[in-house]
Amino acid sequence: MPTSIITTDDLLEFKLELLDDIKNLLVKQSKGKLKKYLKSSEIMDLLQISPGTLQNLRINGTLPYTKIGGIIFYEAEEIQSVMTANRMHHMINS
Repeated sequence: MPTSIITTDDLLEFKLELLDDIKNLLVKQSKGKLKKYLKSSEIMDLLQISPGTLQNLRINGTLPYTKIGGIIFYEAEEIQSVMTANRMHHMINS
């Protein structure tokens, strides 16, 4: 089996490539483009809600969804829009 020698230049190059990959992931995440569709379990984790609450939000039309086969998908942008549209602003009287 041939032996490979790893130099400090190789490690530096690897480090720079890894940092670029991490940076690209962070940029995608900050733009909200990391994942377009989310499954029910991801929505429950994201919103910290139970399966029953998620089902109620689907039934009453609060959360739009797509069902393909037996899997329910939610579009991340639509979930964000629902959250923004239902934001409550409380005024404090002085």
